[in-house]
Amino acid sequence: MLKIKDVGAALPAQDIARARQFYEQKLGLKPAEVQPDGSARYLVGSATFLVFKSMGKASGDHTQMGLEVEDAAGAVNELKNAGVKVEEYDFPDFKTKNGVVEMPDGGKAAWFKDTEGNLISIIQRAPVAAASSTHGSATTSR
Repeated sequence: MLKIKDVGAALPAQDIARARQFYEQKLGLKPAEVQPDGSARYLVGSATFLVFKSMGKASGDHTQMGLEVEDAAGAVNELKNAGVKVEEYDFPDFKTKNGVVEMPDGGKAAWFKDTEGNLISIIQRAPVAAASSTHGSATTSR
């Protein structure tokens, strides 16, 4: 079995300066590491993600990274105020309202694209109910 120490994501950028400007100015992140080619690694919580110079282009057809927040609607408003376009979806069982979809488990989510077409999600996890046991109460987590 693999002994995984940590996890991270890697997002391609055709224009690394433009991508870094987005993450640093629109999302307020500071690079933890900058590589000689301008690629940057960002530390968010205990995880990292790399925005790297690439000739390839993101499809934007699927979520490439998720950012967990306490308040999805508040995060969407902050993104919009920063000039970020939040995606809207209108499918029979999956419809956003003001950019936010309410998930069946009570969580909330939203999506936006960076300047390179990478699809990023905003996730607000559903509140976790306390569980009872014969030895007192315990809280479960995801």
